[in-house]
Amino acid sequence: MSSLLKKFFPLLVFTLIFNCNNTNKEEHKQDVEKPELTSKKKPNIIIVLTDDQGWADVGFNGATDIPTDNLDRIAEEGVIFSNGYVSHPYCSPSRAGLLTGRYQARFGHDCNMPYHGENDNSVGTPLSEKMISEALKEQGYKTAAIGKWHVGDHPDLHPNAQGFDHWFGFPGGGMNFWGTPNGPLRTIIRNGEKVSQDELSYLTDDFTEEAIDFINQEKNNPFFIYLAYNAPHAPDHATEKYLERTKHIEYGGRSVYAAMVNAVDDGIGRIDSTLIVNGIKDNTIIAFLSDNGGRAEHADNRPNRGHKGMLFEGGIKVPFFISWPDGLKGGQVYNEPVISLDIFPTALEAAGGDSSKETQLDGVNLLPFVKEGKTTKPHEKLFWRSVGGFEYAARIGNYKLYKSAYKEKTLLFDLKNDPLERNDIAANHQDIIAELENAYTLWDSKNVEPGWVDPHPENVIKEEKRFKATRNKSLKNKK
Repeated sequence: MSSLLKKFFPLLVFTLIFNCNNTNKEEHKQDVEKPELTSKKKPNIIIVLTDDQGWADVGFNGATDIPTDNLDRIAEEGVIFSNGYVSHPYCSPSRAGLLTGRYQARFGHDCNMPYHGENDNSVGTPLSEKMISEALKEQGYKTAAIGKWHVGDHPDLHPNAQGFDHWFGFPGGGMNFWGTPNGPLRTIIRNGEKVSQDELSYLTDDFTEEAIDFINQEKNNPFFIYLAYNAPHAPDHATEKYLERTKHIEYGGRSVYAAMVNAVDDGIGRIDSTLIVNGIKDNTIIAFLSDNGGRAEHADNRPNRGHKGMLFEGGIKVPFFISWPDGLKGGQVYNEPVISLDIFPTALEAAGGDSSKETQLDGVNLLPFVKEGKTTKPHEKLFWRSVGGFEYAARIGNYKLYKSAYKEKTLLFDLKNDPLERNDIAANHQDIIAELENAYTLWDSKNVEPGWVDPHPENVIKEEKRFKATRNKSLKNKK
């Protein structure tokens, strides 16, 4: 026995050494490969845009009458922006700014597109402007636009020509919620083909269903969805399901409006559940905001002054949050001013891109501020322009200038001490007015003239006349 051990001992030792070395190499190989195997893939990104929704029409901003439990929960899981602005006080220009990450006045998209006659491909956001969809496609994303488009009526400017792999929605600025066709701008289209009425029920639900289908289809790929609900824009249409949830609101118009908002909340809850079922919720970014301040009727912009169309806070300050469980600590409220233009560079950086190479952008990456604790402000200066400067506003620090054409005066507010814009301090601070006007002029020098015009100027002048007439009518007739 001992002779056999002596004979085979060298072979046994060699075998043991070889196996140990081989095991160590395999373990080392696994250690080297482990970070790659466990590295997280690019986050999915969903931008949810509502239409004409008021600041106080969500629970996370103080709503007590409209049920928005899903939005409130997801907002609490992320960062709520208490000073979240959009780049324009009404629809089409605001969307153009959001999608391109730059002030829409840079490319003349100051106005809603004309509704009379057919617009050619020169009316709308031009193909020369790079949209967030195109930037994310370069990062390997599958992209979808669902809902209201309203940044280019002509087929040459539809989503499929602007970096979106999939499109389901309508081109124009408004549509009935039953999907009943009414001309080319108010017809539901899927990738260039008209959608049969048999496929449609209630547009808010239909848009939600399309988003869920896209998520299920692309769950193994990084995807980007631009989900632009037309709710709660007029016309005021709702289903019995959502009206049942707002029957406690005794003012009929507000009750229907609230049902439309609740339909969006219900849809976002279903989308969130879909993400959970597919195991991708934690690595999905959801950015939620309205396209502008709430509409004049039925929406609630309190405590802000004004509404859609105005450059008071009520026209440009919107409900706004970003949620990303894997990337952002929840329960945050961020108080420094941010703007919808920031979503493009923020999403691009989260996707692994380099926003600094997109030199056209006016927005900034918010991740250093809400994820890494950067203490400086994202923006020292913000600007707004309507109809080529018919009205404009500038915010520098806590001071905000508003050149109001329909009130025929230039107003100045100290938003630190007067966030509700109750006290115009222009008369006593001409030096500050001069500073803000000079800053606006410099900013505006980089813009171009509007490519087309809309009836906004005459509409707001008429509105101001009605406003004054209503107030004067309340006074005692002294005759």
